[in-house]
Amino acid sequence: MPGSSPFRTWWARRTPAAGAAVLASGIVSVGLHLAGYEVLSRIALALTAAAWVALAADFVVRLLGERERWWTVAGTPEALTAVAATTVLGTRISALGRQQLAGALLALAAVLWPVLLVDVVRHWRRRMSGAVFLCCVATQGLAVLGATLARAEGAAWLAHTALVLFWLGLVLYGFALPRFDLRQVAGGAGDHWVAGGALAISALAGSRLLTADDGGLYLWNEDDSGALRTMTVALLILDLSWYAVLLVAEVRWPRPRYDVRRWATVFAMGMTAAGTLSVAAAVGVPWLEGPGLALLWVAVAAWSAVAAGALVATRASIRSRGPR
Repeated sequence: MPGSSPFRTWWARRTPAAGAAVLASGIVSVGLHLAGYEVLSRIALALTAAAWVALAADFVVRLLGERERWWTVAGTPEALTAVAATTVLGTRISALGRQQLAGALLALAAVLWPVLLVDVVRHWRRRMSGAVFLCCVATQGLAVLGATLARAEGAAWLAHTALVLFWLGLVLYGFALPRFDLRQVAGGAGDHWVAGGALAISALAGSRLLTADDGGLYLWNEDDSGALRTMTVALLILDLSWYAVLLVAEVRWPRPRYDVRRWATVFAMGMTAAGTLSVAAAVGVPWLEGPGLALLWVAVAAWSAVAAGALVATRASIRSRGPR
């Protein structure tokens, strides 16, 4: 790019996987809020919002000025981080009482979701990385934000829509699982953790659907509530099982070098923590709060390590493209 600054050159060469940084920061903010660390949560929220605005502006610029390249990128699973990150940001903003802004983010994500999802699924193949599960993550993100707003606004139709998305997300996970290359567990660059993170956000969606009925909306009968409760607990157990397997694999096959896909690892860790804390409250199992809090601090430590790695890698990349 003649005439471009080193920073602009670096920015233009970003991959869609960079969107996972917004997703990871957002869910860490949500987790800190659930644990009662409001100051830290708001700092993480500010970072998330700033990064989201920058990526959203870049998204629009590329759509208007580089449409052919935009469609090429839109067909990759990582493109769905745009939907997932928007819903996670909206969920945290809803906790601030800003329901109109959260609703606007839900509407934006809902418009993007079918366009990106259809294109991504059309390009599915065998032996994919963990990014294949982003179809589930994006769908469950809509369910989480929809259920959150349903409780805040007393909108039964929104809760019922979120329930449909919840089950659809699980179906998409089932379709994605056979396409996941299990060898990624031993050699993946970071996004293999989404295999567990997708189950974590599904558990979070289930817990939000359960608590959406606490506002007197009378959404579910006893059978519906029982099935939803059972599924939510089962999803959390499956997620924690994935977490244990992936953690052991990290010890057995260390991958210490920074990779942008490590943000997906932070997302999965943070989502597991948030899901555990949320499920503990929704199903009335207070002893889960301790493990949830421990997992949250592991996610915060992982976020800090990956952020440091990203800063070092970015600085080196910009310097290498500077004037010689």
